[in-house]
Amino acid sequence: MENEKVDMATLCCPVADEREYVDPNTVKVVLDRSDFALYFSRSPIPFRRTDRTVTVYKHVGIYGYTGSFLEQFVAMPRGILEEAESLEQLRVLEHGCRIRVVPTAYNGFGIDTEEDLLRAAQRLAVRT
Repeated sequence: MENEKVDMATLCCPVADEREYVDPNTVKVVLDRSDFALYFSRSPIPFRRTDRTVTVYKHVGIYGYTGSFLEQFVAMPRGILEEAESLEQLRVLEHGCRIRVVPTAYNGFGIDTEEDLLRAAQRLAVRT
């Protein structure tokens, strides 16, 4: 990755369990062989018709941009895929740009729903 120009990057980690795989609040990502995003979705992707051992990745919502690309990104009109899935990273893919996705062992979670907030409160209560 150091030798190539990357305008936008993000992280992913393996989905922990079947609940995360089917949960529309867990954004899944499919990568090409060079670890660039092919697609992000709230649906269970890739669909595991026969091979249930295939690794499924979830998006870790941390982004890195070059300054010039961030200016381009905010100027891009929203596309139909972004509107359908409510995922801003699809705007980048719809405009033909690439997103480098770096797999990580970090398995944090966002707080996007009331269920997420309750889970975070439970984790904090265990620590105290």
